[in-house]
Amino acid sequence: MKRRISILVLLLILLFVYSKIKMNQDNPEVLVPLLAKVENYIPHRDEINPEVSKADVAWQLDHILKTINRVTEVLEKSNPDAFKSSISGARIMSLTAGYIPRGRAQSPDVVKPPEVIVAKAIYRQLEEAKVNIAKLKELDENSNFEHFVFGQLNKAQTIRFMEVHTKHHLKIVDDILNN
Repeated sequence: MKRRISILVLLLILLFVYSKIKMNQDNPEVLVPLLAKVENYIPHRDEINPEVSKADVAWQLDHILKTINRVTEVLEKSNPDAFKSSISGARIMSLTAGYIPRGRAQSPDVVKPPEVIVAKAIYRQLEEAKVNIAKLKELDENSNFEHFVFGQLNKAQTIRFMEVHTKHHLKIVDDILNN
């Protein structure tokens, strides 16, 4: 019995350490190859697969870019002194595992794409996102963003959120194109 408890405690400690590493990704460069994938998918913007998503590829790409750009704006305007570290089970589980369940949450209006999405607008947002990734490097580590599910995130946690969120929507795009 003591051996099982010891193993369980060790596993919990390892999970905690792993989550600290994964959720404290303070290098925004992890987003650069993901933006390259976004750019490669733009020619497929009109493709849709209702069995995967009601939204087409353009919606997914526009949403990814709006999220990166609007969240960066919030981080830039935030007060680092106002950051309060907290524990969120949903944040720990999702950002450690690198997984966001599909169809569980509604996007806030500020990051919802318009009815008609043109390629030129996606390219413009893509260029803005590249500039914003560079800006992230210069922000204070306690620059913060309030996520509607995960709570208040510091810069490193926000970068990890953007990484996981982008991968989530790129996976949907992959599924739209491959199914």
